[in-house]
Amino acid sequence: MKASHSDQRQILDIAGFDQQSTALNHKVAVLPELAALASATTKSHNARDLRIAAQTELSDVKRELLRAEADVEQIVMRITRDEARLNGGSASAKELEQLQHEVGTLGLRRAELEEIELEVMMRIDDINSRLSELSAQEAAYAAEIADLEIRKESALSAFNAELERIGMERSETVSKIAGDFMALYEKIRASNNGTGAAALKGGNCNGCHLSINAVELKRIVDLADDEVIRCEECRCILVRGV
Repeated sequence: MKASHSDQRQILDIAGFDQQSTALNHKVAVLPELAALASATTKSHNARDLRIAAQTELSDVKRELLRAEADVEQIVMRITRDEARLNGGSASAKELEQLQHEVGTLGLRRAELEEIELEVMMRIDDINSRLSELSAQEAAYAAEIADLEIRKESALSAFNAELERIGMERSETVSKIAGDFMALYEKIRASNNGTGAAALKGGNCNGCHLSINAVELKRIVDLADDEVIRCEECRCILVRGV
């Protein structure tokens, strides 16, 4: 294939635009804010899940407290009833003895149940404390995520503006290059890890950074300026006289 020296020089400009775009897109992909966002979001989700689990646990323990309170209330009612009979003076001596024994037994049971009730209330306090801590963590992560989102969008806006500028300059340059030559560049670029053209400098290909052997270099030097040459190693278009 043949291409004017002007087209060959401009294909290098296209290659430069493409390298810049690739570098910028890589920076976008590895934005520190993206990794920080992922980390903060994961921590936020973990805190949320723990909070939901704690809320479920709190509901269960509150039901347990209601049962304990009901048990205590029932014991208190029985004690009150028995004490009323004891104080009424209408029971026989044997019944009074039985009532006194039952009141004593019920008193011990009441003490046990009130101890259980107290332990359950302490568990509720612990869960509420944990819920407050987890809610505070969620709020902190939400603030961190909001800040990171702003920083990410700001960085992306700057990168996108630069990519847009490069894209416009590339399109303008493409319009000046012969279609078949441009098509060759795009084909090579697609199959060559994004490198479609490179300068030939000091006997080296700036695409693969390998030296051109003396025989090939002599052959290239003898070719007409409009002859399109390719690197034997990476197959990209080699542009002379740069």
